[in-house]
Formats: sequence, structure tokens, C-alpha cells
Amino acid sequence: MTIPGLLPDRHSTSDFFVCDIFDAVPKDDLASMEHPVFTLSTRPDRRILNYAHNGTEITVVPSVRGLATIHDKDILIFCISQLMAALNAGREISRTLTLRAHDLLIATNRETSGDAYRRLREAFERLAGTRITTNIETGGREVTTGFGLIESWEIVRRSRGGRMISVSVTLSEWLYRAVISKSVLTLSRDYFRLRKPLERRIYELARKHCGRQPAWRVSVEVLLKKSGSASPRRVFRAMLREMIRTNHLPDYTLEEEPGDIIRVIPRAVLVDEAPPVSPAAIETARGLMPGVDVYALEADWRAFWAASGRPRLRSVDGAFLGFVRARGGQG
Repeated sequence: MTIPGLLPDRHSTSDFFVCDIFDAVPKDDLASMEHPVFTLSTRPDRRILNYAHNGTEITVVPSVRGLATIHDKDILIFCISQLMAALNAGREISRTLTLRAHDLLIATNRETSGDAYRRLREAFERLAGTRITTNIETGGREVTTGFGLIESWEIVRRSRGGRMISVSVTLSEWLYRAVISKSVLTLSRDYFRLRKPLERRIYELARKHCGRQPAWRVSVEVLLKKSGSASPRRVFRAMLREMIRTNHLPDYTLEEEPGDIIRVIPRAVLVDEAPPVSPAAIETARGLMPGVDVYALEADWRAFWAASGRPRLRSVDGAFLGFVRARGGQG
């Protein structure tokens, strides 16, 4: 489906395969959703960033490549999504992941040209080189510590032309604790179709602070601070007004209220809003489609149910399992 203002959906769900988990649901860690860790600049940003809010302190120091960008974060979202899918499937996980570069590009709605692989390598370098010192709590622990967003990475396998095929990534202990404690939230897949860095950042903040609440109100001043934008307030306000006008954020709409307040409102149906599916049905679905992320299937079924007009269901589990059987080609 083409939505004005969004990038094209370059890869259909049927072609989506990431590592050995099919169609893993996009997940993001709560800490970096709430606090600014990534630069919104599209040019090399070599500033040292300092942020303090309600007792949380963050210092972000760039490498010679510059600060990690909000688009570089796609790599971390991909890794978190894979780890969470494996956890939900009852599998062993570790801080080190081996992934296929092509799958990462597909999962995050990127082009697969030679230039895309070059940009991907640069993103790995910025993520490893950017150093963070913070007292943000992850996994129930508040420890002031310094770390890179990823501890290390290496190209495991190259094509004959030198293009990366397989990459090994070791996440920071700080980020890994967030995964283990399941301090994550589901993102709309359309997050990867947002063109502008600020759009992505505002969506993250809306998803974190509004969630399913009827509304979330925040001052432009606080939103500017939490976004990490380097723009003056009047320019930032103008960008918010443009976002209100275009109205293509996934899941949420924005409104301006008197007193320099922005009101965030969930759209009629969020991606993850649906009748509950029982744990027994989840286990049955796992048996029907081994190796598939059943929580991704559940999210797809919920979206299908919502798009069908949210009909009343005699049996939620029966409707879900019927969807799974149809998806798997099992009459």
C-alpha cells in the first residue's frame, strides 16, 4: 500500500526472512526510546552530547566517524527483534549474533544495492565507535557505566566482489540486559518507512509515553529536549506542525494545543491491539509452523482482524489458528 510521505514498502512480507526466525516482530529497547542516544543529523555529527532529565544522565561521545544516527539504530532493532523472537520461542540466546547482511537490509526496508552495503558497514563502525556514559537503569540495575552501542562486529563472510554476506555482532552488556529483562516495546513495521530522523524519534517517544493511553500531552520544550534535536525551538515547532499537517506517523496522530503543548493520540487501532490469544493457542500455532515467530503471526492476525472491520469472534483462538493454518497452507 502506498501512503503519502512514507518510503515505499520495498519488500513484501512473503519475501521476509531474517536469520532463522521468519518475520520477527520489530522490537525496540525502552531506555533508548525514552532518552536521546542517537543523533538526528544526516551529516557526520562529532559533537559530544550531554543530557540530563529527572535524574537520568547521558553523555554520548562520537568516534572519528561521528555519532551513531537514528537510522543506524535499525541494526540494533533488528538484533533485539531476533533475540526477543528466540526468547519467545524458548531458545538459548547470547550477546553475539551472526546475521546475514541482506536479511538485515530487507528487514529494515532498505535497498540492497552495493551502496547500501557500504552504508551498512559505516553504520556498524559508528555504532561500535560511539561511546555512552549513563546511569540509565536496564534490567532492574542502575549502574553508571561507559560502553559502545555494540561491543564489536566483524565481517564473517564476503562475496567475491568484497561485499559483506555474513556479519557477527556483539551487543553491549547494557543493551543485552534490556533484552533479557524484556524491557522492549513492539514497533510498527512502518517505522522503517519514515524518511525523516525526527519522525522516527517522535514515533519512538509516542510509542513509549502514550502507548494505548487515550492521549499523552507534552510541552514542546520537553519534547525538544527528549528528542535530542539540535534545532532551535521555533524551528522544532515548525517541524512538528509539518508532521501534524502530513499526519503519517504510524499508530499515532499529533495535535497542537494552547500553551505550546503537543497532544499525542493513538489512531483507532494500534498494531498490537486485539482480543487476547490463549497461551495454549500460541503453543498450537508453534507446532503448526515450526521455526516461525508465532508472536509475529499473532501480530499479523490482529492486523488482519482489525482490517476486516474488527468482527465479533465466537472463538478468538479458533480464528487465530484458522489464520495460522491458512498462512501455512494447511487446509
